[in-house]
Amino acid sequence: METGTVTTANPLNVKAKKESKSKEIARKLLRSWTGVIGFSLIILLLILSIFGEVIAPFDPMDAQLRDRLLPPLTDGHLLGTDQLGRDILSRVIVGARVSVVIGLSTVLLAGLIGTIVGVIAGYYRGWIDIVLMRIVDVQLSFPFILLVLVISAVLGAGLTNIVISLALAGWVIFARVIRSEVLALREKEFITAAIATGVPKLQILVRHILPNIFTPIIILGSLQIGTYIIAEASVSFLGFGVQPPTAAWGNMLDEGKDYIFNSWWLITFPGIAIILTALGVNLFGDWLRDTLDPELKGE
Repeated sequence: METGTVTTANPLNVKAKKESKSKEIARKLLRSWTGVIGFSLIILLLILSIFGEVIAPFDPMDAQLRDRLLPPLTDGHLLGTDQLGRDILSRVIVGARVSVVIGLSTVLLAGLIGTIVGVIAGYYRGWIDIVLMRIVDVQLSFPFILLVLVISAVLGAGLTNIVISLALAGWVIFARVIRSEVLALREKEFITAAIATGVPKLQILVRHILPNIFTPIIILGSLQIGTYIIAEASVSFLGFGVQPPTAAWGNMLDEGKDYIFNSWWLITFPGIAIILTALGVNLFGDWLRDTLDPELKGE
């Protein structure tokens, strides 16, 4: 009587492969100057968002009217003060946390909604796909920032509402991309074999579909964070987003626009912070896409 042997993966080999993969990604990052710049800017942003209140030289909420509108490099204020005498550098540093929270929260919420819709449309196809994609097409026909403004006007201003507004306006991008990925996966042999053998649909979705669309979700999410941060700043600038006295880059631009000719630093430094953040996120997102997307690598 023959006995079958079952081979199991050696945990040490699995760990070694993971470490080798991590080292390979690190080497690729170090060889890409755009990736290094983007990654460095993101790390700086995360440090400021976590330790901003400790790093800030002054209380960002402390108004000193006797020090109002001081230019940069005056009385210890490296970037000057605003119309209420608050330190600009401190407010820019603390404002990083708002951008990080909004960017990440919006990506998570929009990605969740878009992934659910995209998976359902791509897997079930038929009339479900037609209805869901027509909804996506209609929403995509409207300018993104206009939708955010309309939804924000309905929900009202505030941190939570701006996240909801951005997510409701931005989930369609995730839905369209994920649907395309699922449609392609559905034609793969391992999926058709699972369907033919009667594997439950939920099991196919959880065990076969979702793990294979994780990389596109990560890539798209990394690219969308910058878009959401800029959109939040734009909406806050127009008065529908984060409200004063919260230190946020968008409402700092809003508060400083009336002093643009006489006190240029009020809008210059928050504007630079927004530009550098968007640049860092987009550079790192581009590198991540080039590194993880098999089609771009020709695999």
